[in-house]
Amino acid sequence: MPSTIMAIAAHPGDGFFTMGAAVAQHIHGGGRGVFLSLSLGERGHRTMAPKEYGPLQRAATEQAAGMLGAEAAFLAYPDGEIPFSDESSLAVCDLIRQHRPSVVVTHWSGSWHKDHQNCHAIVRDAIFYAGLPALSRAGPAGAYRAYAIDKLYFAENWEDMTNFHADTYLDVSPVYDRWVEACAKFPMWRGETGFRYDDYYRSLAVAPGCLGGFRYAVALMSSAEQRESRVRSLA
Repeated sequence: MPSTIMAIAAHPGDGFFTMGAAVAQHIHGGGRGVFLSLSLGERGHRTMAPKEYGPLQRAATEQAAGMLGAEAAFLAYPDGEIPFSDESSLAVCDLIRQHRPSVVVTHWSGSWHKDHQNCHAIVRDAIFYAGLPALSRAGPAGAYRAYAIDKLYFAENWEDMTNFHADTYLDVSPVYDRWVEACAKFPMWRGETGFRYDDYYRSLAVAPGCLGGFRYAVALMSSAEQRESRVRSLA
């Protein structure tokens, strides 16, 4: 069965702009991809009301995921008010158990954005909860048994750069154009909210590509425990 990568982001744009190329590359290699958005980012437009912008964000997410051959999942927390709690962590735990990803990509903790900070903490707790065999869940989630992921990575993002140190450069050259086309489904990418997201994130794929020896790459930071090495000799 193909392995699954799951991008878990506070807002849809975060998932696609910072993690989408990694998901696209995994799918290109024969795997499966899931984008989980904890909110719709409905308060991110300068002139459009949240009740109008939210549905556009959801539609863009579903369209972009379809273009990459991925699935889209959503939780319904308000933009700017994503709570770090057992309730939110268990909700993500349920989705990890359902989709059973071998790899999870999410926000780094060193962010000035409250939703990103909370998303990072939620995912860490959710991974812990998902792997506990003794933790049973009521309702439909109870049908999914405990599951431990293999690897956790944090995506490079201009909002999450405090103490971010990339240690992994993933070649995304084969999927770069498709990823850009998928991102273009979002009003933010097209510059409608003020920041030049398209220029920034397309450029961001160039510098890691230079460092990694590829045309285009994404820079990722691996979870600390993945960098541990236990050897009897350095020779």
